[in-house]
Amino acid sequence: MHFDQRTQAALRAVGLSTDDLQTASADVAERTAADADALMEFFETNDVVYSDMDMAHSANEFPEHTVEYCDITTHAAEMRGWLRFDTWGVFVEDGRTLDDGTVELTLGPSVHDRVRFAPTRDKL
Repeated sequence: MHFDQRTQAALRAVGLSTDDLQTASADVAERTAADADALMEFFETNDVVYSDMDMAHSANEFPEHTVEYCDITTHAAEMRGWLRFDTWGVFVEDGRTLDDGTVELTLGPSVHDRVRFAPTRDKL
């Protein structure tokens, strides 16, 4: 089950049954997988993306990145993977699509930040 012991106890205390918890846990896993699929689709359909990432070697406010691939796996509510650009790659986790057509990911080591990506600079 997705929920840890404390969360399960708290949810039971407000009246949820074990069946309710299992249903909610399955729903969380399905939503996480759907979000991961949407993120990978975003990077698959955009050969070039732009970000709000601070990059020391970029003269642009919103740097351009040529996408090689994005591979994201899920386990319950956890989402982790790898985003590869033409000259570098980065560990990613905890992503989501936003209503404005952009996506947001937490990027791991060397970036260590929450970064938004868009198909065009003007979307940022």
